Amino acid sequence: MELYSSLNESHKAFIKEQKLFFTATAPETGRINLSPKGLDSFCVIDDHTAAYLDLTGSGNETASHIEENGRLTIMFCSFTKKPLILRLYGRGEMIHPRDAKWDHWHSFFQSMVGERQIIVIHIDSVQDSCGYAVPYYEFKDERDTLTKWSLKKGDEGIDKYQHENNQVSLDGLKTKLFDD
Repeated sequence: MELYSSLNESHKAFIKEQKLFFTATAPETGRINLSPKGLDSFCVIDDHTAAYLDLTGSGNETASHIEENGRLTIMFCSFTKKPLILRLYGRGEMIHPRDAKWDHWHSFFQSMVGERQIIVIHIDSVQDSCGYAVPYYEFKDERDTLTKWSLKKGDEGIDKYQHENNQVSLDGLKTKLFDD
């Protein structure tokens, strides 16, 4: 296990190969949230900054926790021959479509249906560890379920869903998805 102050070229290459990553956040009191993410939604910006395009989902715990205390961990792990676990520790920042910064941050991604927000991580430290106990898995394909669901709902349906389901966390914390 090693701790780094920023991403290096080896870390960046490893991240680019991954099809799956996990986000972890926690409020000061309440439930810890751990979420899997995919769909080619992650981007390394520089040695101290990365971001992902967050799509509409059943909850919005990550946003509420970041709004409360900023803490964010992102984890990648290899399921192939070279065992490795890579964690990015830092402070999260929410970028919403209404924000002046949206166009800048959105330019790093391909547009996707159901976009909700961009989550930026300002990296404080990077940790790698062996991953020797992580099993082998083979990537088969991306799921298209969320894309189909979003297309079926349409823009108005997504907006309604986000208003009804994505403004407050399970612990009652506001996500600020539609207001500051």
